[in-house]
Amino acid sequence: MKRKQELMTVTAVAVTLVCWASAFAGIRAGLQGYGPGELALLRFVTASAVLAALAWRRGMRLPALKDAPGIALSGFLGITVYHVALNYGEMTVTAGAASLLIASVPVFTALLAILILGERLPLRGWAGIALSFSGIALIALGEGGGVRFEPGSGLILLAAVGSSLYFIIQKPYLKRYGALQMTAFAIWTGTLFMLVWIPDMARQLIHAPLKATAAVVYLGVFPAALAYLTWTYALARQPASRLMTFLYLNPALAIFIAWIWLGEIPNILVLIGGAVSVGGVVLVNIPLK
Repeated sequence: MKRKQELMTVTAVAVTLVCWASAFAGIRAGLQGYGPGELALLRFVTASAVLAALAWRRGMRLPALKDAPGIALSGFLGITVYHVALNYGEMTVTAGAASLLIASVPVFTALLAILILGERLPLRGWAGIALSFSGIALIALGEGGGVRFEPGSGLILLAAVGSSLYFIIQKPYLKRYGALQMTAFAIWTGTLFMLVWIPDMARQLIHAPLKATAAVVYLGVFPAALAYLTWTYALARQPASRLMTFLYLNPALAIFIAWIWLGEIPNILVLIGGAVSVGGVVLVNIPLK
């Protein structure tokens, strides 16, 4: 039984990584027909519909009233802030570089765990954080085409902070709610905050190229509904800090997918910055033997 659960957890993580890595290229494709906010709304309306069908079939119960504010906050930060900021950032940042910047999520999560959860971080951890931020600076400089920081890189860092807060806030609720409940509640509430884009989304839906709409629907079904569900399943069964280490595979996967899907080839400064950033994140979270 234990081995079966471990296999299911590993499978859930693998599905999540592939889906999330493909999302960076999918967003770039979707932006060919939709604005950043409209893309996020259509994506999560799709995801909400998929999860509503699953919830109806499972007879899922609603959360307790006392838990509603915290769950709504997690949805706002992890869904609304993360995806809207990421979409706007990807208007100027390549898909591969965006994934490398998002690789800073474990660093922010470690910092927030210290501030909010009272965890301790050894000196090696602080060294890893410094190394990661050095890598992030190189990526931002590489994307900016000079010594200035590209604004899109800052938006993607904002998305990373939102995602980190999402993980910190969500973890305690997993003791009371299952993966489907937490995923559905977070995505539904996060989608509600995006409804301001309904008029523009409806207009763009009529005129958008079929390929762009197909990319957004793909984003809603797989990197949103499915991947958030599988990740939450794994998060309920593994420590967050250990699970986060798997995200270090996302940059390499995303660069490969962006090369195949979009023909994007990152420059040498982005690659060096990515290697430095991911190396620092690994130093934060991987214990020495």
